[in-house]
This record gives sequence, C-alpha cells and structure tokens, in this order.
Amino acid sequence: MPEPLDLSPPDIPEPGLLETVLRYGLYCGAIFQLICILAIIFPKNKGQEMESDAQEVKSTEVVKKPKMQSVTLGKKQKKETKKRR
Repeated sequence: MPEPLDLSPPDIPEPGLLETVLRYGLYCGAIFQLICILAIIFPKNKGQEMESDAQEVKSTEVVKKPKMQSVTLGKKQKKETKKRR
C-alpha cells in the first residue's frame, strides 16, 4: 500500500529584520508612486498657479537683470578678444 501523503504546512521561518524593512519600504514606494500618478491626473488649479508664478517672476526679474547684463558683457568682451587674434 502506498504511504499517506504529508499534507501538513511546510515549516516557514519567521521573517527577519531585513525582510520586514524591505516589505515596509516597498509599501512606502508604492504609496509614493500612487501620489505621483494622482498629481499628474489631478493637477492643482491653473488660476492659482498663474498668479503665484506672476508674482515670483516679478520678484526675480529685479534681481536677475543686473546679473544677466554683467554676464553678457563679459562674454561679449571675450568674443571680441578672440576676433582680434
């Protein structure tokens, strides 16, 4: 007669610290991906975005204009010296 089959559950060791950290890290990564996908599907209101962008541009234009002029002047002087050679 054939021997009866062993249908008892296999011995599975308890998960260690590394497995636990890995599992929860994967959950956090999945949640982050879902938040990113939702941010693409449901962007914030365009009206609020345009107003805040306009204010930021006005405040940065005043600061950047003198810097941009000095940088462009320096580049023009370098180009002129190269032409003289």
